[in-house]
Amino acid sequence: VQLQASGGGLVQAGGSLRLSCTASGRTFSNYGMGWFRQAPGKEREFVSAITWSGRDTVYADSVKGRFAIARDNARNTVWLQMDSLESEDTAVYYCAGATLARRSISRHPDDYAYWGQGTQVTVSS
Repeated sequence: VQLQASGGGLVQAGGSLRLSCTASGRTFSNYGMGWFRQAPGKEREFVSAITWSGRDTVYADSVKGRFAIARDNARNTVWLQMDSLESEDTAVYYCAGATLARRSISRHPDDYAYWGQGTQVTVSS
């Protein structure tokens, strides 16, 4: 399984970015997907997740109302739309694929076996 993340960059506070993650190597539509991030000197933290069907989503409190996750199973792609970006959002963002098929949504990194390479998001204040 391979996950390829893209879309990071440098943006001013208040701006927007859209991250993309394209998967290959298994039936994408059977697995939940998540986004996590890691800032310098901090542990990796949960950002958002979406179930295999796309029906359910969950967000970290810190991004709720500003970020939106979506997926297109026909394109094997999941997106993270990030609006009203803040300097505290600066981090490397990772997409992740759930270990088990058709399970309920999870915030826990241990439930994700497959990880993309990360894409840097830098928000200048």
